[in-house]
Amino acid sequence: MKDINNKEAAPGTGPEMGVVVRNIHALMERSLEEERQKTWKDRIADTITSFTGSMQFVYIHLVIFSIWIIWNLEWLGLKPFDPSFVVLAMFASVEAIFLSTFVLISQNRMNAQADKRADLNLQVNLLAEHEITRLIQLVTAMAKKMDIAEANDAEIDFLAKDVQPEKVLDTMESYNRKTLDMKESEK
Repeated sequence: MKDINNKEAAPGTGPEMGVVVRNIHALMERSLEEERQKTWKDRIADTITSFTGSMQFVYIHLVIFSIWIIWNLEWLGLKPFDPSFVVLAMFASVEAIFLSTFVLISQNRMNAQADKRADLNLQVNLLAEHEITRLIQLVTAMAKKMDIAEANDAEIDFLAKDVQPEKVLDTMESYNRKTLDMKESEK
C-alpha cells in the first residue's frame, strides 16, 4: 500500500487507521496526564509497591534473613544477637504492616482509575447503542418507503427502541438478588 507521497506505507498506518491512531494517542495522553497529576504521596506509594513487588526485593530479603538466621544459630561461630528471633519477628511484622498499607494505597488509586475507565466504557457503549438504534430506525424507515417486507419484522421493531440503562441495571440487580436468595436458601 502506498501513502500520499507514493511511498510504501508502514503496516497499519493507512487512512483507515486514523481513528485507531488518534484513540491510542488520546489514551496515552490521558495516562501521561494522570501520571503528572499524581501527588508525591502516590508516587512514594507506587515506588515502594513497585520495588516490593520485584524479585530484587525477594533476593534482598533472602540474603538478609539467611544471614540473620545463620548468625543467630551460631553456625558461623559468632555471638548471637537475636537467639530467639524475637527482633526478627518484630521487624518482619512492622515491615508487613507498612508494605500492606502501601499496597492498599496503590490499589485504591488503581481502583479509582479502573472505575473511571469503566464509566468511560459504559458511556461509549451507550452512545454506540444509541447510534445503532438510530441507524436501525433510519434503515427501517427507508425499507418501509421502498415497501420491503422485512421492514415490518417484530424483531426490528424491538431493536429500533432505545435501551434504557436504568431498566437494564434494575433487571441485573433483580437477577443478582434472586441468585443470592437461592444461594442463601441452599444453606
